[in-house]
Amino acid sequence: MDNDHFNIRQMIRSDLSSIMAIDQKVYTSPWTEKVYEQEINHNPHAYYAVVEIDNVVAGYAGAWIVMEDAQITNIVVDPDYRGRKLGKSLFKHMLQVAMLHGAERLSLEVRASNQVAQNMYRQFGLVPGGIRKNYYQDNHEDAVVMWVNLR
Repeated sequence: MDNDHFNIRQMIRSDLSSIMAIDQKVYTSPWTEKVYEQEINHNPHAYYAVVEIDNVVAGYAGAWIVMEDAQITNIVVDPDYRGRKLGKSLFKHMLQVAMLHGAERLSLEVRASNQVAQNMYRQFGLVPGGIRKNYYQDNHEDAVVMWVNLR
């Protein structure tokens, strides 16, 4: 684990086959390749990054940054690469990107049952700000809205 060398960089079109493979492992209703292509090529408010280990995409994260608000859209680590703190590194990267783009606040939704992620977000100062009832389409689980002031 400690010997993993990873690189975080902006997502590009050629990453999408890897992203789709990861999504098939972790989501019951994954986004389509067209949605990702739209996000990375045509949404001026979107920023997506991938984390690579030995030139293999091991996870990714995305955010929408509109004026002073940043919204994390997703943070996903391939199950084969979990337990290496890649999600934490991706989240830290996204915080830095949001601040560089002038965001003053950052928010996200996280499954109510995902205590591991909620605990990680708390390490970065995020606090629960509300509940979105039946947010997740696959099982109608509630989402906890978490946020933090960046400035």
